Amino acid sequence: MARTLLDKVWDAHTVRTLPSGQTQLLIGLHLIHEVTTPQAFQMLKELKLKVRMPARTFGTLDHIIPTADQARPFADPQAEEMAQHMYRNMKEFGLPLFDMASGKQGIVHVIGPELGLSQPGMTIACGDSHTSTHGAVGAIAFGIGTTQVRDVLATQCLAMAKPKLRRVRVEGTLANGVANGVYAKDVILAIINQLGVKGGVGYAYEYAGPVIERMTMEERLTICNMSIEGGARCGYVNPDATTIEYLRGRPYAPQGEAFDRAAAWWKSMATERGAEFDDIARLDGAAIEPVVTWGINPGMSIGVSQRIPSPDAQPEPERPTFREALAHMGFEAGQPIKGAKIDVAFVGSCTNGRLSDLRAAAEVAKKGKVAEGVRALIVPGSQQVAQAAEAEGLHEIFLAAGFQWRKAGCSMCLGMNDDKLQGREMSASSSNRNFIGRQGSPTGRTLLMSPAMVAAAAITGVVTDVREILR
Repeated sequence: MARTLLDKVWDAHTVRTLPSGQTQLLIGLHLIHEVTTPQAFQMLKELKLKVRMPARTFGTLDHIIPTADQARPFADPQAEEMAQHMYRNMKEFGLPLFDMASGKQGIVHVIGPELGLSQPGMTIACGDSHTSTHGAVGAIAFGIGTTQVRDVLATQCLAMAKPKLRRVRVEGTLANGVANGVYAKDVILAIINQLGVKGGVGYAYEYAGPVIERMTMEERLTICNMSIEGGARCGYVNPDATTIEYLRGRPYAPQGEAFDRAAAWWKSMATERGAEFDDIARLDGAAIEPVVTWGINPGMSIGVSQRIPSPDAQPEPERPTFREALAHMGFEAGQPIKGAKIDVAFVGSCTNGRLSDLRAAAEVAKKGKVAEGVRALIVPGSQQVAQAAEAEGLHEIFLAAGFQWRKAGCSMCLGMNDDKLQGREMSASSSNRNFIGRQGSPTGRTLLMSPAMVAAAAITGVVTDVREILR
């Protein structure tokens, strides 16, 4: 019987079936950061337990660190305290930490793939919602809570129920090609809009189809990153030649003949022709235009040429949320999203903080200057991304256009560091969540879009169709 990648990876990592019916699942890679680990390590100390597999555990600092000045001690006492806990615990338990002095620090979901830690056929866990990012290399990757972080540290296992599997096929080709304004971010926002923010509950997503297959690894990372925003437990792309070439030569990937052997095994983990799925969803790639969210969850999105929908046109259970979204955002039903004024522009995050994202934003930044009254931040996803971008002169393009060039970190994706919205500010953001209060202000407003669309909004001061600038 033909098997899916989910079947193969799950079976390969199953220790046993628990009395609850859940699987005791071995975790091949455990990535940790400073926010969800202090309590987990404290629980280990209280139980007098060691880390079960230190060689499979790697840490970084990302969520709380400032991106303007990273000199220690941090100005924010809480950030400094969490950093101190991370340093102390990593040293005490003998675990590697990619800190600022390492040259490899960055957002956990950026550095895992770029260092070659994340590999096909793995199970990967991290105490962060967007761990699904690592599925882009052909892994099964879960976000977990603090108690589960403790469990993985202590046992290298999780108790989990195997999800159902939905194949999400994006057919055809993107209408204008990536170089002309339609990007991976638009594709995943379109998927979430079609299937709903709760559509993936109980499922893993296998992304497939010609549009996905033609994507670079960094584009696939963007797609898989937002699986959780569609309710899915995880999301992945089958490993192929793109995967193999991406991992070749990376520090933690196998080297030489060992790499060739690994590559053959990685490709064997891909879903087999004729495998069955619990559901199949299809999207037409040619129908996708640049997408902007207008509401208070990532499913509330429209094409940049479209108008904000009316609550009255929605199913009855969804109308209250639509009305709440309109009230919070200060929009009216029927209003075009194009032309909406912004105050802040943010390019970065584990969704869109990679080198290709910065390149796309820089192509737009060349076309103008940051509009008066707009605060615009470019935050590389890792120190290595920053170094590569600076080697290409991207930072000079941004600085000349009036953008701020920051150091690596999660930054304005979430309100846990110095980079926050103030009051009712409207943000054009390349991040992944537009929930009320997500970017640090309870009255702040977030419009999710691609990095190129963010840059277009930054230089015009309003939501703009980036295709008009790139022409």
